[in-house]
Amino acid sequence: MRKPRTPPTLKTLIGSLEKPEGLFAILQTVPSPTADGRYLHWEDLRHRKPPQELTHEHWWLGLKMRRQTGYRAVPLKDTEGGTFQFSVPDLVTDLLHQIDRGGGTLVEIPEQITNAEQRNRYVVRSLMEEAITSSQLEGAATTREVAKKMLAEGRKPRDHSERMIVNNYVTMRHILELKDSALTPEMVFHVHREISVGALDIPDGAGRFRRPDEEINISDLEGNVFHLPPPAAELPARLEAMCDFANGKTPDFFVHPVIRGIILHFWLAYDHPFVDGNGRTARALFYWQMLHSGYWLFEFLSISQFLRKAPVQYGTAFLHTETDGNDLTYFIIHQAEIIRRALRELHEYVARKSSETRTCLEALQKHPELNHRQQALIAHAVRHPGFAYDIAGHGARHGVVYQTARTDLLALAELSLLEQRKIGRAFVFVAPRDLESRLKAAKR
Repeated sequence: MRKPRTPPTLKTLIGSLEKPEGLFAILQTVPSPTADGRYLHWEDLRHRKPPQELTHEHWWLGLKMRRQTGYRAVPLKDTEGGTFQFSVPDLVTDLLHQIDRGGGTLVEIPEQITNAEQRNRYVVRSLMEEAITSSQLEGAATTREVAKKMLAEGRKPRDHSERMIVNNYVTMRHILELKDSALTPEMVFHVHREISVGALDIPDGAGRFRRPDEEINISDLEGNVFHLPPPAAELPARLEAMCDFANGKTPDFFVHPVIRGIILHFWLAYDHPFVDGNGRTARALFYWQMLHSGYWLFEFLSISQFLRKAPVQYGTAFLHTETDGNDLTYFIIHQAEIIRRALRELHEYVARKSSETRTCLEALQKHPELNHRQQALIAHAVRHPGFAYDIAGHGARHGVVYQTARTDLLALAELSLLEQRKIGRAFVFVAPRDLESRLKAAKR
């Protein structure tokens, strides 16, 4: 990743004008804080063709003057004492509207989510996905397939990467329980401790501030430093200020809950109060903020899977904010677009599963003797021919004891809906390729 160029200052740009009335002409040519619907940083703008006869510098001046009028300051300060601020241009308003409609404040509750059994499966799926991809963003090397199997079966982690994923999964489940509580420094420490215990290079680093002798910076392998967080001595006061912001005590004007959650995410990452695990903690606190604000559908949402697909854009959004006068709008737009994509994927997933469920239920009507665990397994098996199920994994997925899980699988094998095989000393139960035909052919 390359650090973007710092834009020219307003003072420099205004001083370059030959006549004072030149600014008025620029503002007439640049009527909006965006260009072609995009909130461009100087790094992007300087490669584009300016409107009419403007230079790149004068085009930037016009955009910045338009943005200045809409800035709202937040209590977050940079390492030099400068204020962070954000604006809400039309594209942000549109993104917030789409998130409100799809994120739980205005959305109708899908029928599948009101069903307790299916709701639990959706929650477990999203928590697994978020735990895995959030950890992979921070360097966990375990594959998604291995990680999902580990979490589903309740297997103990074997290495550092698997420990990161298990910790993240446990923490995300706990966030659901904490959503009605106010954020406190103690809660932040608790979240960090859960995320990082047993997964840090510095064993005693879990759940405490980094110390002055623990130098922290964000840099690449070549030693290029992208971010220096505030000194350790400032962290207690900064954490108190962050919690006040998260709880709505500051600032003294309305901040849309989605924007508040995104800024909370940025704040923790900017301060980097811990020796490691800051990114995972920041994303966990974002989820807390959204659930705390009533966006209940975020229980089923994973944003890290989209961040992982474009990690450079994630980092660039931070750097655009830092290099352009602490303008948080860049990070807000990036995160809001990620949230919109995650919500769209969730709604498409629910619609797809609803269709699959209806088809499967029609076939399962010929098997009223199957309990809900067996029905869920068969619904999965229809979509995954050749998949091998074992007793421990089935029990872990549904929270039942070994004997109950064994009875479930043996019964399905007796009905020829699964094929029982022995691998080594253990039995596995394989989804047959013609399972759907077997379901339909069953006698009532």
